[in-house]
Amino acid sequence: MKIAWIGIGVMGENLVKHLLKNNNEVYVYNRTKSKCNNVVKMGAIQLEKVSDAPKKADIIFTMVGYPSDVEEVYFGKDGLIKTVKENQILIDMTTSSPELAKKINKEFYKKNVNTFDIPVTGGDIGAKNGTLTVFVGGNEIIFENKLRNLLKIFSKNIKYFGDAGNGQYAKLGNQIAIATTMISVAESYKFAQKAGLNLKLFLETISTGSAGSFSMSSYSPRILEKDFKPGFFVHHFIKDMKLALIECEKLNIKLPGLELVYNMYNSLSNEIKYNEGTQSIIKYYEK
Repeated sequence: MKIAWIGIGVMGENLVKHLLKNNNEVYVYNRTKSKCNNVVKMGAIQLEKVSDAPKKADIIFTMVGYPSDVEEVYFGKDGLIKTVKENQILIDMTTSSPELAKKINKEFYKKNVNTFDIPVTGGDIGAKNGTLTVFVGGNEIIFENKLRNLLKIFSKNIKYFGDAGNGQYAKLGNQIAIATTMISVAESYKFAQKAGLNLKLFLETISTGSAGSFSMSSYSPRILEKDFKPGFFVHHFIKDMKLALIECEKLNIKLPGLELVYNMYNSLSNEIKYNEGTQSIIKYYEK
């Protein structure tokens, strides 16, 4: 299968590797070209421009940083809309705005092109292991006939949520759940530290009980080892929480827990936000 992938970051690189290992012909693009080096060594073919993707592949994935990046990739002066062909399939895996997902779907439908919003969760570990959970919004028939088996290459839990935009709504709900979970991880760690407990033993123990969670199992060992390398960047998490808060305003609801965590992460230094992973919230308690 001929596939193009736009956006080679922490997640994208690993997902492209899974596609290559499954004998797909993969074309890649990233604004910083050097980020494509590892997958090019494995056989991916580097593109010079975003608009080259529809010329080479029938299915195009995008996984970039912010809604503004998504807008540029799809509608910019060198965007996909310039060269897209009938019956191609475009899949945005960026956590982005539901409204933007609906706009993309509407505008590309005019060109007889199907688009999907399919954000994912599972972090760098899930991407490496091919065990991501994905939230699907878009045409159900085309998804079932043409995409479900493809997504199984790097996902273990694939759920269809309805029309365009619903994948993004589901992902934002997921991020709301993670937000307060990350605080619980940091606060239990801080408490056990101050109480003088064996931190490794404590974290291993509670991870197997009712306090267990993906965040506890994945991020508490990194906190213990003072490993703040990004499995998921702080600034991307802040972006996701902001998107969720925007949707809360539209839905006329208040989520004080989400607001609290958003403000806590925002209070971290820019150096932390743009270089470290979400486990760095522990540094909030070291001020």
